[in-house]
Amino acid sequence: MFKLWTAILKDARILIRDKAGLAVMFAMPVLLVVVIASIQNSTFQLVNDNKIPLLICNRDGGEGSQQLVVALRKIGMFDVLPEDSTLNDKQLGAAMQKKDVMVAVVIPNGFSQAVQHKAQSVAGKALDELGIEAAKSDSSKATGEVPPVTMFYNPVLQESFRYSVQGALQSAQQFTENREVLQALYQALNNAKLSDSLEQSILNNRSAIRQIPVARNGSIVIPNTTQHNVPAWTIFAMFFIVVSLSTNVVKEKLSGSFVRLKTLPTNYTLVLLAKQITYIGVTLAQVVVIFSLGIFLFPLIGLPRLNLPSDWIGLIVVSLVCGWCAVSYGIIVGVFAKTMEQAIGFGAVSVVILAAIGGIIVPAFAMPESLRLLMKISPLHWCLEAYYTLFLEGGHLKDVLYSLLPLVIIILALQIISLIRLKRQHLI
Repeated sequence: MFKLWTAILKDARILIRDKAGLAVMFAMPVLLVVVIASIQNSTFQLVNDNKIPLLICNRDGGEGSQQLVVALRKIGMFDVLPEDSTLNDKQLGAAMQKKDVMVAVVIPNGFSQAVQHKAQSVAGKALDELGIEAAKSDSSKATGEVPPVTMFYNPVLQESFRYSVQGALQSAQQFTENREVLQALYQALNNAKLSDSLEQSILNNRSAIRQIPVARNGSIVIPNTTQHNVPAWTIFAMFFIVVSLSTNVVKEKLSGSFVRLKTLPTNYTLVLLAKQITYIGVTLAQVVVIFSLGIFLFPLIGLPRLNLPSDWIGLIVVSLVCGWCAVSYGIIVGVFAKTMEQAIGFGAVSVVILAAIGGIIVPAFAMPESLRLLMKISPLHWCLEAYYTLFLEGGHLKDVLYSLLPLVIIILALQIISLIRLKRQHLI
């Protein structure tokens, strides 16, 4: 026990002297989690709270196009800028750049008349189906399609965001056409114009949709960007200790520490155990620091507060197993690397790759099917699943065993391979 304690103190002193390593293990993850959480929270606010600037070029000027503009304003998603009907397509692109607008809508000439003709045609067909005779106008015979509304967008706009804007635009256009159909039906049946109050009562008669995220135990949990980002980037920080730990192992191999230990009444297995205990302590310190930021700092800078899971034992066990897996990965990289440059380069790049295929950088549901199998072999994926079960699904220790079992298998495999490698090199 004394030898083990002495080895732990030695590794702790070496770690404290490694200022660059400490910065990578603590300063970099802290900055990363704050920046990423802030960016994603701003993105969610852009969709949910803030309004998207929308430039409208209304080349029609009729009542139908005016109603479309009103519908776009009522959606609440857009900040509709003053209309400009004089711009051509090239001038419109320049105006978008000048006003820093990502989306512009062009309402073509003849839009209102086409919508009105289509509405009267639909109303006439509906009355025919009901066996009701109504006065037919020449416009009701028109069956031509409504000229399409054109949406111009900046190429940097993400595809998912563009689809959201397109869906909102289609909803506004559908609302406008439905209004014209309703007016045409009422006019044909009553030979009078539909009153504004009745029109609003009919068109706005929509049922609400409740959205309830449900946890494993049936309780209601409210996820936010902090709940997603803090656990994910904590795992990333844990595995980034590979840079410090692997170079530590390589230094001892190159300095001859392995050979000197053979002349002493101890062996390198004890030294490896001490390193693992020391660096597991570092990973737990990372968890405490980053989670504390989510609890205390995030509310002060306008980000949602991190809500810890109710199962503290489950949280500690998951953090311990994830930290041990990260340490085991750092050990095996150091054992196989021949130089510190190899350890730093391979360790850093491999962690980024494992994070990407593990669902930390790119969500698992957004990955192509070809990468789903690779995702299962990434230890960061199982770490993330365990944390998300606790933080987002309200799970307990028994619920994360399915995720912890693959991690334990990965840990044992990494430990055994490292020992076999050291044995074949006659270092232990």
